[in-house]
Amino acid sequence: MSASSVTDAGTRVLTGVPVVPGVAYAPVIRPGLKPEIDLGAAALGDEERPAEAARFTAAAAAVAGRLRERAGRATGAAAEVLATTAGLAQDRAWLSAAEKRIAEGTPAVRAVAAAVDQFVAMFTQIGGMMAERVTDLRDIGDRVIAELVGLPEPGVPQPEVPSILCAEDLAPADTAGLDPALVVALATTLGGPTSHTAIIARQLGIPCVVAIAGLDDIPAGTMVLVDGTRGTVTVAPEESAAQDEVASARRAAAAAAGWAGPGATSDGHAVAVLANVQDGAAARAARQTPAEGVGLFRTELCFLNTDTEPTVDQQAAIYAEVLEAFAGRKVVVRTLDAGSDKPLKFAGHPDEANPALGVRGIRIATGNPALLDHQLAAIAAAAQRTGNPPWVMAPMIATADEAKDFADKARSHGLTPGVMIEVPAAALLADRILEHVDFLSIGTNDLAQYTMAADRMSADLAALTDPWQPAVLSLVAMTAKAGAAVGKPVGVCGEAAADPLLACVLTGFGVTSLSAAAAAVQGVGAKLAQVTLAQCRAAADAVLGTASATQARTAARAVLG
Repeated sequence: MSASSVTDAGTRVLTGVPVVPGVAYAPVIRPGLKPEIDLGAAALGDEERPAEAARFTAAAAAVAGRLRERAGRATGAAAEVLATTAGLAQDRAWLSAAEKRIAEGTPAVRAVAAAVDQFVAMFTQIGGMMAERVTDLRDIGDRVIAELVGLPEPGVPQPEVPSILCAEDLAPADTAGLDPALVVALATTLGGPTSHTAIIARQLGIPCVVAIAGLDDIPAGTMVLVDGTRGTVTVAPEESAAQDEVASARRAAAAAAGWAGPGATSDGHAVAVLANVQDGAAARAARQTPAEGVGLFRTELCFLNTDTEPTVDQQAAIYAEVLEAFAGRKVVVRTLDAGSDKPLKFAGHPDEANPALGVRGIRIATGNPALLDHQLAAIAAAAQRTGNPPWVMAPMIATADEAKDFADKARSHGLTPGVMIEVPAAALLADRILEHVDFLSIGTNDLAQYTMAADRMSADLAALTDPWQPAVLSLVAMTAKAGAAVGKPVGVCGEAAADPLLACVLTGFGVTSLSAAAAAVQGVGAKLAQVTLAQCRAAADAVLGTASATQARTAARAVLG
């Protein structure tokens, strides 16, 4: 997991997994207390049970409604996360478990707690992406209980001064609403490099370190220094030294802010630097950065939290907003990547023993072929309406036959087809997949999870899902090489592309584009502009010769600085 050390001056340094680079020095704040559960409440009489059930239903609906409202006001990853959480708040499985207990005479507060515990145990046992929902479900339970007992919803307090939020874990509903001017860094005991906390921290552009042992012992108000590049939290550092580190980081950020694109190494080797977006608002915000286009347009947002499939016209209107924001520029649209932790109410998802290895991504189209056909028709309609023809790619492709089938469908709608490389099998067969599609895009989040057989939300396994793992990078290098051999582009759109140092290594592998959260675009572009292609290739070779993520980072720094 992580380690701690004590300096000569007695200052404690805790080490975790670095997620978002940057340095911040501020006092610690912690999430508010959860509502207490009255375990001594008397059992309900028969005549009390219907009213108690109605009270529970109203409380759950109120919580879901507030989450939907917040999703409607949010943009990008925050909107998607909140919409997913709102859907979980209305999930019939855990609601029915609570209702059953109330019908048997258990007061609503205890029934909610017991139902949440039941499903937490189930999700934890299943593991994979279902385990990612444990924090979400606990948070929903706490909010429903607070509603039942008449207390304010638990969550992150609004600090009066810039502060560093430290917690065991952070619920998506909390991280999605943070103000980066007041919460200047995040540090958690749990979580991994691709957790909701990490993804939203990237969108906010604030330093973030996860999987830190010993963090829970730091009381609120303690001054700490968070270094999201090194992955450290320094407790009670010497103030002048801490301020010097912050000033140095700000100078580096200011230098990066001066980068205006386009993406290229210092000796002119072009590497497109693109943005990841979820909706029109996020695309318009990304357009204010030097991003040259969109390398990943996640389309799940318009499908989540709805009981029926959106019409072709409804989808086309949403897609057109993104195409208009980047008129005349490259936009890569990913078809629906639902299932597992993002179930669709209208897709007939079966209960699965291991949803992370089940019917998700392109596999949904097997049982719902019209869903993919309608989406491709909507993307084509948006292209015609805006005059900006996008590229389109399918997620969770594992075989060449799947790639061919998708490519045929996409071309029938006049679209340029590609696929995501997220499954090791696809990386190993990249050359054969490229016989059918025009480009590849590597999703390093899932590629790391599936390559390392490690739940990307597990703090205990966070070191395994680190994108710097040599096994993962070997598959990335293999995929890039396959693309170069036939002259077809290979991009990276996973969170690895947001790491400026790793972006240089990916360039050395032969990756042709890097797509990251809009807040990371300038940092990635500025770092590329400081190094030569020869340095990138030397760093790539050095990394492939290592045996651990730590060694890989060290080898890259030795070459690239």
